[in-house]
Amino acid sequence: MKHRILIVLSLFIFAASCTLDADPEPETNILIDGVWTGSGEGRGGTIIASVEVKNHQVAEVTILSQSESSFAQETINTITGKAVGREGLLNPETDAISGATLTSNGVIDAINMALLAAMGKRADGDKTYRDGTCDIVVVGAGGAGLSAAVSAAESGAGSIIVLEKQGIIGGNTNYSTGGVNAAETDIQKSLGIKDSKQLFYDDTIRGGKNENLPELVRNFVERAPGTISWLTGMGADLSDVGLMGGSSVKRTHRPKGGTAIGPHLMKILKTAATNKSIEIRTSNRVLGLLSSGPAVTGVRVENADGRTYTLKAKAVIIATGGFGANLQMVTKYQPWLSGFATLNHPGATGDAFNWIEPLGGATIQMENIQIHPTAEAENHILITEAVRGNGAILVNREAKRFVNEMDTRDIVSAAILKQTKGDAYLIFDQEVRTSLAAIETYANQHLLKKGSTITELAATAGIPEADLEATMSRYSAQQKAGLDEDFGRSATEMTAALQTPPFYAVRVKPAIHHTMGGLRVNTDAQVLRADGTPIPGLYAAGEVTGGLHGANRLGGNGVADIVVNGKLAGEVAARFVQRRN
Repeated sequence: MKHRILIVLSLFIFAASCTLDADPEPETNILIDGVWTGSGEGRGGTIIASVEVKNHQVAEVTILSQSESSFAQETINTITGKAVGREGLLNPETDAISGATLTSNGVIDAINMALLAAMGKRADGDKTYRDGTCDIVVVGAGGAGLSAAVSAAESGAGSIIVLEKQGIIGGNTNYSTGGVNAAETDIQKSLGIKDSKQLFYDDTIRGGKNENLPELVRNFVERAPGTISWLTGMGADLSDVGLMGGSSVKRTHRPKGGTAIGPHLMKILKTAATNKSIEIRTSNRVLGLLSSGPAVTGVRVENADGRTYTLKAKAVIIATGGFGANLQMVTKYQPWLSGFATLNHPGATGDAFNWIEPLGGATIQMENIQIHPTAEAENHILITEAVRGNGAILVNREAKRFVNEMDTRDIVSAAILKQTKGDAYLIFDQEVRTSLAAIETYANQHLLKKGSTITELAATAGIPEADLEATMSRYSAQQKAGLDEDFGRSATEMTAALQTPPFYAVRVKPAIHHTMGGLRVNTDAQVLRADGTPIPGLYAAGEVTGGLHGANRLGGNGVADIVVNGKLAGEVAARFVQRRN
């Protein structure tokens, strides 16, 4: 059986107790059918495993998150293979791989934690909670939620509880490989990059087809450089600044070497939350909001065991993400997306939109749903836009270029869908691979076709050899001349001649990526009613909100949105709580 190794993020599963229900949990040694998650500590950090059980046996193991070296991949594959067909736990003494003790133990612990959960044994530390109170409740433990929680704690809020319906934290941030957009940062200046907030504003408005709410965009670009400083102050490495589609200059801040931003960001935020004694409850699903008159006063929550409780709070911050994994909801607003794959995590189902209806809360631009042009065609794994930003090109099945690869996502996606079979090949060389560490994850996932020559690559990928040779030769000549006569890719965007062997190809196809519409908020992150007035005590940040990105989100603006506006929501909610004390 083929085991999909989906590498998206290093994170920790944890929960702190408030009130523990003493009733015993039912346990069994029989594996219950379903999908279960667990975590373990490897050499490079936390390893997250998902185990699918069918007919009381392990049917498939997926590594959702890991930070082990590429040399550890064979060890991971071997251990996941040993788990398939099991009806019980792995044995650390006999199933570990000699010479790779830390990685082996981490993978085994993650799988066994999932298997214990499948037996009804509470291995993940989740507890059953009763009614309680706190200062601020944050709903959602992704990048926006943890940014809000950490910011609120820094701004003087007392007790903060983060509720996460999934068994692990991270949400869609787990999948993020790009970076954080910001203009006029100290990092840009140190690299000699000339940028301005006005140019950032103009790029965002233009990319959003002028449907963005100007006040949200202005607030966003003004706060972005300060948020970069905030993150680096917590230890984040954002020293590599790259170019993403739709941006006029390099402004996407990411870890050194172009490493994926998601694992790094969640590690920083999780550590900060732990240091500030912020309580995170996983497997706790919010069912609705509590209110008194016009104000929100807390949430109603479902424990992992199905029992419910209420958590009263002086302020609630919604950071639940978008609805890109709710295909029924997606097709309600955009019927033509029926049948498309999604790049979203399973929890991105749009729950919060039902919660605000009784309060008269407003939504905006719900029909604005983005598809990402470069999802790996078979496994639906996001191939970051930074691969194109670092020099890759796109060719169709006839081995011909057909678009400016650095145009906005909607334009590139539409161009791909017009090609034969609606897909394309992302082509790059060793120079590009070396320039972007995120590509190594794709190599570890066996997503790359490889050839020592262009002809060999074409044969491996199944596209016309002579035509690919001609396309590559023409592009290389134009790159050296600094003029793309065919599609107008700028000299700044043509960063590699694509002549350094070996050569690589990834077959890509557009997939559902981001929902730009969401809750209507103002520049203080307050959730608004249809008449434009704020709902007292209710705030929101990240993909759950709408209006910032307009009709199309630029690459790098999504992660910027969650940290910039997550930080803002935490600050404003903390001030609101202090006024009520």
